[in-house]
Formats: sequence, C-alpha cells, structure tokens
Amino acid sequence: MGISKAVLPAAGLGTRFLPATKSCPKEMLPLVDKPLIQYVVEETKASGIREVIIITGRGKNAIEDHFDVSFELEQLLVQRGKNDLVETVRKISNMISFCYVRQREALGLGHAILCARQVVGHEPFAVLLGDDIIHSEVPCLRQLMNVYERHQCSILAVERVPRNQVSNYGVVAPRKMGDRLYQVLDLVEKPDPDRAPSDLAIIGRYILTPEIFREIEDTQPDSKGEIQLTDALRLLLKSQTVYAYEFEGTRYDAGSKLGFLKATVEFALRDPELGESFRSYLEELDLERLQPLG
Repeated sequence: MGISKAVLPAAGLGTRFLPATKSCPKEMLPLVDKPLIQYVVEETKASGIREVIIITGRGKNAIEDHFDVSFELEQLLVQRGKNDLVETVRKISNMISFCYVRQREALGLGHAILCARQVVGHEPFAVLLGDDIIHSEVPCLRQLMNVYERHQCSILAVERVPRNQVSNYGVVAPRKMGDRLYQVLDLVEKPDPDRAPSDLAIIGRYILTPEIFREIEDTQPDSKGEIQLTDALRLLLKSQTVYAYEFEGTRYDAGSKLGFLKATVEFALRDPELGESFRSYLEELDLERLQPLG
C-alpha cells in the first residue's frame, strides 16, 4: 500500500520563540516570505501526498486561515490589478486537501500522532515536523517514500550530528544495510553523549505503519507527562522491522532561534528576487559596528 496521507503536528506552544509566539503560532513565523508550515506542506505535495492532516490546538486558527480561501483579499488584489499576487494566494488554498484535528492538551509528539488515528485509518502514513526545514533536490519525504516502497516498513529520517549534541535528539542504534540505509536495533531519547548508541539522530520526517497507534496507546508517559514517539517506536521494534535512512539535503532546525536565523539567511540568498541584493548587503556589512542589544 502506498503513502497517501501525511500528519503535521502543530499544536505545540512555541515557548522557545516567546514573546513572538504569544499570539502567533510558531508554525506561522515567516521564513523570508512564507510561513514555516507552508514549506513543510509544499514538501508533502512535491512528494506525491494527497491529504494533509494538521494537528492543531488552541490559538492555532491562523494556520487554518492561511490555507483557506480568502475572498476579500483576492477581490482586492484583482481590483488593484495585482494578478501575480492573486495567483500566489490561490495556489496556497488549492495546494492540497487539508483536514484539521484538535489536540486538547500538549501531551507529546506520540499523543499528537494518536489524535490522527481515525482520519489515517489502517494504512501507512507520513509524519512531518515543522521545526525541521529541509532543502534538497529530491524532497526528503519522497526519499523516505522511495525506501518504503522497497521495504514496506516504518522508515525514520536520520542525520549525523556532533556527539556533544546527541542529547537534543532521539538516537538510533543502527545496523548498516546499504547506502544510507540502516536497520534500527534500538532507539534512545536524548541520551548522554557518552552513552549514545551512535551519532545518527532522528529528524522530523517519518513513514509509519498503522500499528504504531497501538504502540502509542501502550506507551507510558514520561516524567513530564508526555507520550514520546521514540518510546512507542521501541515497542514497535518488538514486532516489526524499522529502518533509518540518512537523507540527502540540508536540514535547518527552525525550532531554535539560531537555526531559524540560519535558515532565513540561506533561503534569502537562494531567493531569485532577493538573493543578489541580499548577498551584496552581507558582503558590505560592517560587523564591528553592530553591538549586542542591551
């Protein structure tokens, strides 16, 4: 069975970006001229997915509004002769089929995915996390889907990270199976660097079989009361094979301030309209005159 649905958890509180996210969803923060979540949806569509299930929470209405039709805005743009912008706006609402599911409490990634169970049904599905923005020739999700088509099991996107940073990620214990492909022998959530089974960190792209829902239900909450997807995947390993794929591309941690700034700079430099002038600005920038804000 192929992959036709993708789940995008977007119910988090975005505390790392406060106060900007007090009233604006973190997923709607602009990366150059598009909100973060739009990049993830565009990757989903480019990978051949037909339906996106967005897991939302209180205060996330701006996400639904962004992907909905905006009659007033389109009419105003038409009246002003801005036909190119009209087309840009219409592409957003016509991009893909959307379904929204409310997560009443932020109880962890595993719980957020479980909220999509009734909509997903009994079929494999993709999960994409908006904190990870990935620039690649072949969409990262499409790379995972290609692996799934060959092996018909859950696939995790992984990336090598410095050893001193593994405590920020879920990390796999791998057995090499081929070029960039590993069988997952175990998973550890945020291990100490000296106890990490490898430097292969799980990144926010997954293909999951429907049996994961059963394992999430059987997963005990952690010390924070959250249900971790990594713990559910460990249970899944007892009954199914799970693979990890070291994707090709550049990943930006847009969920952190520094990662968001790096992504902004590099995406701006790639922009066909802004790139040249922005590059000139950076080359002429006098860094010594810029003092830290008080």
